[in-house]
Amino acid sequence: MYPKITLAAARVNAGLTQEEAAKLIGVSKATLQNYEAGKTVPNWEIVHRIEETYHFPIDFIFLSSNSLLAKNEKGGTTNGQPNRL
Repeated sequence: MYPKITLAAARVNAGLTQEEAAKLIGVSKATLQNYEAGKTVPNWEIVHRIEETYHFPIDFIFLSSNSLLAKNEKGGTTNGQPNRL
């Protein structure tokens, strides 16, 4: 079983900089920074790319209760609008 870690920790554990990870995932560095900060939520295609790039099960990433993905999984909303993945 894997420990629960943040997206940034998963990237660091994979030995990648934000720039390297963003390139491998297919997003900009700024987009990856927003994912790591919980400001934006990746769509499922990107989520699967993250999992493949970091070699870490996505179920054990994105655990912060403040992250938009965590709120979305609990049926929360952002700015009064339902979160969509």
